[in-house]
Amino acid sequence: MVNVKKDIVCIGGGIMSITLAKLLQEIDPSRNITLYEKLASCAQESTQSINNAGTGHAGYCELNYTPINSHQNVSIHRALKINREFEVSLQFWSFLAKKYQNFKSKSFITQVPHISLVRGEKNISFLKKRYEALSKSILFQGLQFSCDKETIKKWAPLIDVASKDEIAMTKYEFGSDLNFESLSHQMLKILYTNKNFSIHTLHEIKSISQKNDKTWNIKIYNIKTKELILVNAKFIFIGAGGATIHLLQKSNIKNQKGYAGFPVNGEWLICKNPSLTKKHFSKIYGLAGPKAPPMSAPHLDLRIINGKKQLMFGPFASFTFKFLKTGSYLDLVKSINIRNIFPILQVFLSNLNLLSYLIKQSTNSYEDKINMLREFFPLAIKKDWQLVSAGKRVQIIKPYKKIGGKLEFGTEIVWSDDASLAALLGASPGASTSVYSMLTVIEKSLKGKINPKIWKNKIEKMAPSYKQDLDKKPTLFTKARLSTYKTLGFRI
Repeated sequence: MVNVKKDIVCIGGGIMSITLAKLLQEIDPSRNITLYEKLASCAQESTQSINNAGTGHAGYCELNYTPINSHQNVSIHRALKINREFEVSLQFWSFLAKKYQNFKSKSFITQVPHISLVRGEKNISFLKKRYEALSKSILFQGLQFSCDKETIKKWAPLIDVASKDEIAMTKYEFGSDLNFESLSHQMLKILYTNKNFSIHTLHEIKSISQKNDKTWNIKIYNIKTKELILVNAKFIFIGAGGATIHLLQKSNIKNQKGYAGFPVNGEWLICKNPSLTKKHFSKIYGLAGPKAPPMSAPHLDLRIINGKKQLMFGPFASFTFKFLKTGSYLDLVKSINIRNIFPILQVFLSNLNLLSYLIKQSTNSYEDKINMLREFFPLAIKKDWQLVSAGKRVQIIKPYKKIGGKLEFGTEIVWSDDASLAALLGASPGASTSVYSMLTVIEKSLKGKINPKIWKNKIEKMAPSYKQDLDKKPTLFTKARLSTYKTLGFRI
């Protein structure tokens, strides 16, 4: 067995691990960082372009970020939080584009308007309240609302406005389409130039254990050479998408007790017909159906992947036992243990409607899915649309009270008590807020080893609005947003 020592180990070659590595490299280039990935190349699971919606999640169009309560008041707290965090991502990408000539922002980000669509009096009332509440924040300056069918037809030519149903939309001009796969490879190109960074693909994690000196032993299997490697690391970050729950369980840290995963499968209808792609230049989000998970809110999106336009409609969510596209149908079963069985049982019993919905969706035919598309785009022709498998999403089941559990739709970081191990669980907004999430990891786990002046100076350059309330700092907001939009190629 080969024995090696590492300072920082990132497990999983997706957007999160790569972002963490790049941030650390910028803050302290002398840091020794090693990344291990099970597949033959990076960014091939949740980060792969076809496996996610490619939406720069900022709260402009995602209606599930602004729930309405029993008193008919719209809560905008989550939308504001996600918007502030996405702003940090934009600032860091802009920083990289200015600093490195070979970091090409055009390869991964395109300005695409974000639109919310609703029908019916009750839903229009909700959308208007949402618009009015969000418009009070400087973050949502420029958000537009309309019930006028002529205006809506201009905003979204493919959407049906001919029916007698009342219809309303909000539109934000500076939304974005993101190719996180390309972004990951853009950052990797820069990472490779530093001799203190290394990456090992086709390496599978077999065990993770903490030693008495608080360092970590990681037993790794080299799939290509079939040899075992024992890596000793001072800090571990687990960012392995759906596989994170299994790896977290291998670590045996106290704080992972009770955590489990609720896997959801996804599919897209994809159209590459140029006569349609040139007519639709937006991402249009609707409301999730009754009993449907928030992540299944239907949306019709323009995607730009490798410079080519296509339309995506979906996602069509269904139940699965796999945690990854390249995973096993035993993933869910293998994740169940004595520590999380009660949280899992409570979540499944208290979400039978959701489970029933997902199982039922699994039986929907291609024709059923085309009919769902036609609720958005009535003139859709079957031959223009191909059904494609999307990525898996493992929603968080977390401990609640003594032996119970609850289902979380979001992103969460789980730490060891001494913060020498951090693991990221969950899904949306995920990749969109990756920079904020990874700065949080660095701040909690590694900031104590960074000179305070260096930390302050680096953050001000890389992400000036990190942990700032931009509603209270309009000058900072205007300067930062104009700078990022200009650098990233948005039409100001």
